[in-house]
Amino acid sequence: MEPVVELVDVVAVLGQFPVLAGASLRVARGEIVLLRGPNGAGKTSLLRLCAGLLVIRRGSANVLGVDLVADRSAVRSRVGLLGHSNGLYADLTVADNVRFWGATIGASADEVLGAMQRMGLDDRLADVAVSRLSAGQRRRTALACLVARRAELWLLDEPHAGLDAAGRDELDAILRAAASSGATVIVASHELERAGSLATRVVEVVAGQVRERAL
Repeated sequence: MEPVVELVDVVAVLGQFPVLAGASLRVARGEIVLLRGPNGAGKTSLLRLCAGLLVIRRGSANVLGVDLVADRSAVRSRVGLLGHSNGLYADLTVADNVRFWGATIGASADEVLGAMQRMGLDDRLADVAVSRLSAGQRRRTALACLVARRAELWLLDEPHAGLDAAGRDELDAILRAAASSGATVIVASHELERAGSLATRVVEVVAGQVRERAL
């Protein structure tokens, strides 16, 4: 079976700084892969590259059957990237944000509502502007948008940050369900105990390179 992610000796540069320096990674469908490593090691850059957001200077990169060297934009509608920024429209309501992102893949009204229900947003918070939400509520909204998009590849950077205990447990359940249904999940996290319990595999990112680790 063709891998969902196959990177071979990838070099990527931001400005004049090499954020990835010969990174290689192969990820199969249905895996939950934990990226661990110190700040500045390249974890976020690796996620952004898989989302088609970084220019590849050298090496090869294939994500969901798309050659990222030839056409980075072709993969973007099929991946869901959640970074430190939640990617929400502050002047729109919770429901409007989830509807907007769900519409990018033709999600039905029921699917949008279901995504909001999963993250506890379908009641009094649905019609509240994002600008009035707490940090945890914004994170829940961003995750609901991701659920509504039904991404084939989930790319998550510290996804548990800002969530309360119930929200963290719900996120874990969502990620397990996504992987069971055939999606692939790559998580960058410093919360090694929680994220490690989810992962089917752990890789370490060091100085822009990837090293396999045992669970």
